[in-house]
Amino acid sequence: MTLITSISGIRGTIGGVSGDGLTPPDAVKFASAYAGWLRQHSGKTRPKVILGRDARISGPMIDHLVSGALMGMGVDVVNIGLATTPTVEMAVPELEGDGGIILTASHNPKQWNALKLLNAKGEFLSAADGEEILQLAGGDAFTYSNVDAIGSFSMHESMDAFHIDKVLGLPLVDVSAIRKAGFVVAIDCVNSVGGSILPTLLHKLGVDEVILLHCDPTGEFPHNPEPLPENLEDISAAVREHHADVGFVVDPDVDRLAIICEDGSMFGEEYTLVAVADYVLANTPGCTCSNLSSSRALRMVTEQHGEVYHASAVGEVNVVEKMKKEGCVIGGEGNGGIIYPALHYGRDALVGIALFLSHLAKKNVSCSALRKTYPSLVMVKQKIELMPDTDVDLILEQLEKTYKDENITTIDGLKIDFPDGWVHLRKSNTEPIIRIYSEAPDRKQAESLVKEIGAAVKNILN
Repeated sequence: MTLITSISGIRGTIGGVSGDGLTPPDAVKFASAYAGWLRQHSGKTRPKVILGRDARISGPMIDHLVSGALMGMGVDVVNIGLATTPTVEMAVPELEGDGGIILTASHNPKQWNALKLLNAKGEFLSAADGEEILQLAGGDAFTYSNVDAIGSFSMHESMDAFHIDKVLGLPLVDVSAIRKAGFVVAIDCVNSVGGSILPTLLHKLGVDEVILLHCDPTGEFPHNPEPLPENLEDISAAVREHHADVGFVVDPDVDRLAIICEDGSMFGEEYTLVAVADYVLANTPGCTCSNLSSSRALRMVTEQHGEVYHASAVGEVNVVEKMKKEGCVIGGEGNGGIIYPALHYGRDALVGIALFLSHLAKKNVSCSALRKTYPSLVMVKQKIELMPDTDVDLILEQLEKTYKDENITTIDGLKIDFPDGWVHLRKSNTEPIIRIYSEAPDRKQAESLVKEIGAAVKNILN
């Protein structure tokens, strides 16, 4: 069993003993800590929390536990039921919540669940706020409300329609162009909440025909739910069989988007953001942002439009912070996460689909032809296992000196930019390893960079 507590929330496997897996006492403890933090920071004795969940089997159990704990702490709970992560994020300010909790373990397998915590803007908490909640949870001493002051509970299940209407109302979402294109679209929603919202979105966008794969929100994931090429054989075959123009794959909470071309090939998860940014920049001047481990292709496309690219530390909250600081018009992460500030500051597959289809319709080319218009780069990911007492920071400092003549970034581990590629090294917070990411015009060059840096690390260790 596994339980991981971090500044972004609590995540773990269901079952086991308290503190070892995500058990009922753990769910209650962290929900209570969040409620205590919220009462302090909202200045309200009776704050309101918006609660939503993906379709995981453990969802109803965790939902009841979290709702009860919040009510016991004097918090009013507005439960929006089965909902995507971006839907919950948008619901918080719309329903005038003081915060929000999403019950989802994102792309993790079905035995996992998690509490993801939001502030009053519907955005993930800052590192400082997350750390404060962890400290409250560690104290394990909560003062619950008496019977006259317990929080209320209500259901509000119309937020899917609200989310869809907001996407359709965006100026760059061209429903007329999409309808005229007569698209046939296949979707794989891994039997989670995407199956409840994406078919409606696509029909309202004017898509001619929608091929549904795994769209029954039972929580019984038919394959590994992370939208990576090795997990997408079903939809690749369905796209070819039904002569679909494009296929879309989302993870269980619908904040990541992978695209399948009409020939069944992968558009590339890193290129979801690249294509959408290309469309946005063609219509909206402004800068872009992604994290340090995302493809250089976004920077290349941004500069082709005469705009400026910015990099942030890894993590959605860091990307959002950088986007706000620089005033970026589009940003996100290379895992298929689109953040479009004109809608909200959160990864959102719905707006990604709407903008991508608008782009594809206006280009009037096939999906595979559109992909060929972007830089062809290959990313390689490896890790180096270390002894538990290894000083990783010292290794990174030594590497920084070794490659001092290259373009160096140290806001998150160490990134070394070479003329034709880059390498990003990050230490794990949970195990003694260094993760190495590299990107170059072809696999041989990318693997060569990893090999070179790996040899340098081993030389330092020796």
